[in-house]
Amino acid sequence: MSLPPLVEPASELTVDEVRRYSRHLIIPDVGMDGQKRLKNAKVLCVGAGGLGSPALMYLAAAGVGTLGIVEFDEVDESNLQRQIIHSQADIGRSKAQSAKDSVLGINPYVNVILHEERLEADNVMEIFGQYDLIVDGTDNFATRYLVNDACVLLNKPYVWGSIYRFDGQASVFWSEHGPCYRCLYPEPPPPGMVPSCAEGGVLGVLCASIGSIQVTEAIKVLTGTGEPLVGRLMIYDALEMQYRQVKVRKDPDCAVCGENPTVTELIDYEAFCGVVSEEAQEAAAGSTITPKQLKEWIDEGENIEIIDVREINEYEIVSIPGAKLIPKNEFLMGTALESLPQDKKIVLHCKTGVRSAEVLAVLKSAGFSDAVHVGGGVIGWVHQIEPEKPVY
Repeated sequence: MSLPPLVEPASELTVDEVRRYSRHLIIPDVGMDGQKRLKNAKVLCVGAGGLGSPALMYLAAAGVGTLGIVEFDEVDESNLQRQIIHSQADIGRSKAQSAKDSVLGINPYVNVILHEERLEADNVMEIFGQYDLIVDGTDNFATRYLVNDACVLLNKPYVWGSIYRFDGQASVFWSEHGPCYRCLYPEPPPPGMVPSCAEGGVLGVLCASIGSIQVTEAIKVLTGTGEPLVGRLMIYDALEMQYRQVKVRKDPDCAVCGENPTVTELIDYEAFCGVVSEEAQEAAAGSTITPKQLKEWIDEGENIEIIDVREINEYEIVSIPGAKLIPKNEFLMGTALESLPQDKKIVLHCKTGVRSAEVLAVLKSAGFSDAVHVGGGVIGWVHQIEPEKPVY
């Protein structure tokens, strides 16, 4: 559906701005009026990572007058495969500061506002209230639901994107004119069911494909051009090079934007999404060891079986000596249980300890009462025991 422009046009463009945006100005559907609207627009990018990188760069190049960046993390070398707004020289720097420098390098006429803090329920309303449009580039479910609910309560549109391995999705959620994110995904998936990009990987260039769709939709919403992806989900399969669309209808029973909403204020999103399930928390209580303790057991020749519950590609990058690979899914399906030794203490680990805690809960319920897992996982092992090994 066509929608009216989200923002009013600025009073004028300078001579320098006319030269800079000339290729926009000669497009009839954008023109002087559309470019003035972009100049007057205030857009917030949640995250300066994989999706935030191309989004911020193209929003800046397009002439969006004010760009906000919410980001609390620092640049890591593993980011550079896809987060193109940062460079080798930025490793260890604030992502927000690095992104600001890149944005101003592209377009010095942009006003950049940094919010170097974690987006949470106690600050999201104040931050979002300063902007016309939100671009969501987050990679975890708790923040996605937080962004959605805040936008619904503030009656603000936002452009959403998601990436994983070779697959991407994008849509525009605006409860005044169509569905919200909860209409599409009423409940988050069970903890650990959907791997993060850090666990499952992502093709770097996929970020550009989805990020550019997000910016295209942002420009359309801001200027009132074309038909935004309101009520439509764009799905991209990079392996097959196929785009397809799915209609998303407004759910009258939606918890936040429905006819009788039950979510009328922000909630505890970490608890709602169950970052670690209650079963995993209970299993890990009293059954968590440190990497140093595991090293002592290995050195002392303890009768243990070390099991790595990550995926094969992760295992090939770095592993704990003597660990046997049995991916988490094999435990969830029950096929791994029969191969476990009954005369050894089972020691589980993953990348950071989340997946291994979930598997630990499965083992405890299957009768392996003395099983333990390694808090901090292989990352903790590398940092504490073998710092010369790579991390990912």
